[in-house]
Amino acid sequence: MKSPLAPGIRLITSFSRDTWYRYFTLFLTFLFYTAYHLSRKPISIVKSQLHRNCSTVIRPADLNITNNDTWCDWKPFDQDNYQTLFGVLDNCFLVAYAIGMFISGIFGERLPLRYYLSVGMLMSGLFTALFGLGFYWNIHSLGYYAFIQVMNGLMQTTGWPAVVACVGNWFGKGKRGFIMGVWNSHTSVGNILGSLIAGVFVSTAWGMSFIVPGLIIASTGILCFFFLVEKPEDVNCSPPQHHSDVENGETEPLLHNSPHIDRTINSTNTAEISESVVEHTEAISFCGALRIPGVVEFSLCLLFAKLVSYTFLYWLPLYISNIAHFDAKQAGDMSTLFDAGGIVGGIMAGLVSDYTGGRATTCFIMLVAAAPMLFFHHVGMLLLCGGLVNGPYALITTAVSADLGTHESLRGNSRALSTVTAIIDGTGSIGAALGPLLAGLISPTGWNNVFYMLISADVLACLFLFRLVYKEAQGWCGRARG
Repeated sequence: MKSPLAPGIRLITSFSRDTWYRYFTLFLTFLFYTAYHLSRKPISIVKSQLHRNCSTVIRPADLNITNNDTWCDWKPFDQDNYQTLFGVLDNCFLVAYAIGMFISGIFGERLPLRYYLSVGMLMSGLFTALFGLGFYWNIHSLGYYAFIQVMNGLMQTTGWPAVVACVGNWFGKGKRGFIMGVWNSHTSVGNILGSLIAGVFVSTAWGMSFIVPGLIIASTGILCFFFLVEKPEDVNCSPPQHHSDVENGETEPLLHNSPHIDRTINSTNTAEISESVVEHTEAISFCGALRIPGVVEFSLCLLFAKLVSYTFLYWLPLYISNIAHFDAKQAGDMSTLFDAGGIVGGIMAGLVSDYTGGRATTCFIMLVAAAPMLFFHHVGMLLLCGGLVNGPYALITTAVSADLGTHESLRGNSRALSTVTAIIDGTGSIGAALGPLLAGLISPTGWNNVFYMLISADVLACLFLFRLVYKEAQGWCGRARG
């Protein structure tokens, strides 16, 4: 008589080989992009240490300082225009990131993603650590830190198109919004871990706030080289079905009114489509990707949504430090509430958009709700603001990008995903560069003015989605009448 299998073994064997590979890839890419964001966060934590309110800092007794110099600051950030200098550093990273993102998608379609990601993470680790080594090498040149930020921004562009392409290769449309909503929490998890790790060292040796995250992302690059599987076909697994809803004669509301797309797919042309999947493997052009319905609208919406999100990412700890008079570590820890809200917001956005089939409408409603929340910008609202601001941002950069990158108008071209993702996120990165820059210029006039700017950007993000929301509403009304 056979003894019953242990419950744990029954659970393990209940999953197919395809499922194991699929979720292993999901876990790895989650880990990789967590490391990318973890390495971006230290600069926002260290800002309040580079320029402190020296009058409130007790001078060490053994320094015997007799002048009134701001001895506790780190040159060149000891000047009155320190906020502008911080804005310069932010923009060196973000402008390089925005420009590099458009190029990165093109490379991502043509190079093995495993090599591309591995090299990108190793180089990101190097430049992140070099910023921190400026503390130990006693470097006070703005040019040095600006150059490191530019190079790091370029290296970080290797991440997003590649990880989204990997996940898109393994997962079909089905529950893509929910799956990617959970998966996209890597952004907030990375921000939280980056804040906590940087906070451990910021008050004693801020250089380690960069060196430790740099070592972490470099280590994940090595992990990527040894374990990442780019496509199901590489390990003889079944590829996902990207257009099951189309094959059943249905289309998503977003795709209505596209005259160049033949939506009548029946048994006589299914073979033709299957053949095109095999044959049509050339990487899509930049202009070809722009012609995919919805790419331009979502890209422009993300520009303003990311402007809001990245302003919080780079300036929230300094804002909390100035307003609530917390030290650098306390401000960094408090800022993680915004990212914790972002985790919940991203998951909810994906879940709702899967259930309703309305990606644009879900983003629109969350952005509308975020505007008044930004007006009440005290610390207690951080959790709610994080969910409403980061929810649409997460949905557009994941599920929407994957949907558009596997759009049926591509006729089976599976090599458009990285380019489409790079266009959408690259356009959004322009907003990510503008937000911190504007915050640096506006904040000396008062923090309220910064939040008015963020509210205006939120409203503009809504406006760019209006046409798509209208089309989705038309689709729902049509199905209701049918």
